[in-house]
Parts: sequence; structure tokens; C-alpha cells
Amino acid sequence: MGDKRHGVDRILGRCLVTLRILLADDHAMFRSGLRAVLETQPDLDCVAEVADGRAAVTETARLQPDLAILDVRMPKLDGLSAAETILAEPANSTRVLMLTTYDSDEYVYRALTAGASGFLLKSLPPEEMVSAIRVAARGDAVVDPSVTRRLAARFAAALAPAVRNPDVAPGIDRLTVREREVLLLVAAGHTNAEIGARLYVGDETVKTHVSRILAKLGLRDRVHAALYAYRHGLARPDTD
Repeated sequence: MGDKRHGVDRILGRCLVTLRILLADDHAMFRSGLRAVLETQPDLDCVAEVADGRAAVTETARLQPDLAILDVRMPKLDGLSAAETILAEPANSTRVLMLTTYDSDEYVYRALTAGASGFLLKSLPPEEMVSAIRVAARGDAVVDPSVTRRLAARFAAALAPAVRNPDVAPGIDRLTVREREVLLLVAAGHTNAEIGARLYVGDETVKTHVSRILAKLGLRDRVHAALYAYRHGLARPDTD
């Protein structure tokens, strides 16, 4: 099916970047259903599906897919532990997207602090799931801005500043004044469009600022940038 699909794209003159995906879920029906949805998309290719966390770690290391989609609750090794193992590997280039039936802030927090690029409910409509998968695979966080703010409030103790003086937060001296301003707005849970409106700049300018912030601070995505801001006293959960 993949070769035929790519052949059609070449005939039509399109150049698609195919995202290679691994599915890990112990519910065979859900797994096969999600795979069927992915196979309808010309740019998504399911290269493997497994039923437990240990197999997810092994197959991710072997295949190096662009994205591993992991269920939180799996036998042998739960999805969160599998994500932590995958993302802790220095040579790993695979991004991780977590799926669950439960909207648990504790699950979300653990997944994101491990380095996962997103956390979604299984009840999400197929079209939204596909969109989220594309976002996660290209490296952006798939968490609604409101969830970032909710997490900060709910985990205020866990996110207590690691330093008393925000000016000595690691890497903060590399940011320009404008970049620090954008970082605080990201931490407050604002979208690029909202940040642009506040600063009177376009979305592309905001994206550039965010990209530079992530690169300078060595962070994976905007959610981790928000966590950085809270941990180091740059932002507080009750501020906007």
C-alpha cells in the first residue's frame, strides 16, 4: 500500500515526507483501529505495532521511528516507564506521544517531564488524533495551552523554583529581553497567535522567538519551556 501511495504522489507531482510511526497498546482492537486510521493518510506509515511497553522500547531502538505512540497502561512495562527509557537513550531520535483513557494530571506531568511531545485521550476524534500525531512527530508539544496552565497550578509544589534568583537560571543570560518576554507568555499558556497579538508581531516572528528560546535553553518544546520557567522562578502558576 505504501509503495502505491508514494507512486501516486510522484505522479501528481507532490513531495511528501512520510512519518514512520510505532504503535504500542495492549488493546488489539484500539491498536488496529488507530492503524487503520493512519493508513488512510498519505504521509503516515505505521512501521510496527506492539502490545507491551518492553516491546515498545525494543522495537523503537531497532526501527528508530519518527514517533512512538504509547498507551499509559501496558503489561510488562507501563507506557510512562517505556517513554522514560526511550527518551533517556542518548542516541534516540524518536519522539513520544502518550495515549490514555484517563485525564490524569499526574500522568501528564510525568510524561512531559520525561520528554514526551504530547499527551492525548483515546476518546479524541480520529481527525484530531491524526493532526496531533503530525504535530508531535515534527517536534511540537501536543498539549492544549490551558493544560499547561492547569498543570502549573496543580503541581505548584513540584514546580517550586529551584533557585531564588531567576537571573541565575541556567541559560537565561543567553536570551534577549524580547525572548524572555515570549518565554513568560508561553509559560502563561498563550498560543503563538495570542502572543503575537500582545506583542504586535506576526505568528512567524513568534515561532522564530520560540525556536530560539528552545535552542538556547536546550529544551524540547514549548511545554518544557513553560516547566523551565516555573522551576526557575521566572513565572508563577498564578500569573498571566
